[in-house]
Amino acid sequence: MAISLFDLFKVGIGPSSSHTVGPMVAANQFAHQLLERGLIDEVNRIKVDLYGSLGATGKGHGTGTAVLMGLEGELPESIDPSGVNQRVQDIEQASKLVLLSTHSIEIQVQEDLIYHRIDRLDFHANGMVLVAFDEQQAILHQATFYSVGGGFIVEEDEDGKVALVEDTTLLSYEFNDAETLIQLCKKHDKSIAQIMLENEQHWRSEAEIKQGILSIWSTMKECVQNGMQNEGILPGGLKVKRRAASLYQDLSSKTRMDMITPSLGAMDWVNLYALAVNEENAAGGRVVTAPTNGAAGIIPAVLHYYWEFCPRSSEEGVITFFLTAAAIGMLFKKNASISGAEVGCQGEVGSACAMAAAGLAAATGGTPEQVENAAEIGMEHNLGLTCDPIGGLVQVPCIERNAMGAIKAINSASMALRGDGTHYVSLDKVIRTMRETGKDMNDKYKETSRGGLAVNVIEC
Repeated sequence: MAISLFDLFKVGIGPSSSHTVGPMVAANQFAHQLLERGLIDEVNRIKVDLYGSLGATGKGHGTGTAVLMGLEGELPESIDPSGVNQRVQDIEQASKLVLLSTHSIEIQVQEDLIYHRIDRLDFHANGMVLVAFDEQQAILHQATFYSVGGGFIVEEDEDGKVALVEDTTLLSYEFNDAETLIQLCKKHDKSIAQIMLENEQHWRSEAEIKQGILSIWSTMKECVQNGMQNEGILPGGLKVKRRAASLYQDLSSKTRMDMITPSLGAMDWVNLYALAVNEENAAGGRVVTAPTNGAAGIIPAVLHYYWEFCPRSSEEGVITFFLTAAAIGMLFKKNASISGAEVGCQGEVGSACAMAAAGLAAATGGTPEQVENAAEIGMEHNLGLTCDPIGGLVQVPCIERNAMGAIKAINSASMALRGDGTHYVSLDKVIRTMRETGKDMNDKYKETSRGGLAVNVIEC
């Protein structure tokens, strides 16, 4: 299975790639299926059943909103986040939805969007079934989708089997594990970024790849800026106060000499960058899935650290960072999971931490062996991390967890660069351990808000 960098890094909206981005894409695809089958004008009603984690925490994660917007024809990369809440209010008040902005249908949101808090479908924890009815309430079309993490979706076929449509592009350098990747680097005397760049050229020109990466970097910077300016209370009912704006004002009023040490001052800024992104995500703003929304602040925070605090930072270094991080992300996607609903937060924050550590190590001159070591350290110390969002919202502990993940990534890169790349535990073994740990983890610790902090804080 061939995966592109641009599959892992996607522009979308918060608060969740699995619960918002994926369901919006699935609903949009369902609406287009109706159009392609010539059925759209016959549709009178659409019913959506959300299962597993989508049912358990979908309300707090904005899944219903995402489905409504997808049915109306919106997509995560192009939707205007500022108009979403008003549009949803209009739909609820009028009890009407406009399929693909062309055909109006009746919809009772409370009755037609059903959250199954306990039941789940067999294939994956994030399952959703969409059914379109005609005026006589006969079924016109039905489809089952799974949001499998990072905004990726898959669909069941007519026999109830999941049709995994894989990209079968033959790449210049095929690798499915870190060991093979390092061997390719040695054999061809190339860095991980160079290996990735040549592979990416099977889809895009070198100029398009680099411009696309810099465009993603620009969106990340814009997200940080927005997060540092917006104040107030995050939506959802927990009354979590946004902190990034006040922290930015505080840090901006001090010089680095006012800090305890320059290095600790840098870490304050890293915390700010991560908080800014994830507060924007929690508020439903525009973010880059990296590789998920729940962990969207880690890579931008570490990239900002590279850009602001590393003496020889450059756009070429940013490109190297992204290419290298993507290579590591692909290993997690292929061999384990990046879905919190499937393996817990170790699959989200852990993967992002490993990707960021690898990217920083590469951008600052690390060898392939040191890069692999950085990624291994970053993941190893997130093993077993549960996903237990309080109130089903991507706020507590998710926002602070991104700041901690970014700090861990920087330290992981630093430790790896101080060594020669040799280490006891391989990245491949850590990824395998993460997958097995996720399988063993009780479902109540996997994005269902039925265990851990999600229960104990409410009880207290």
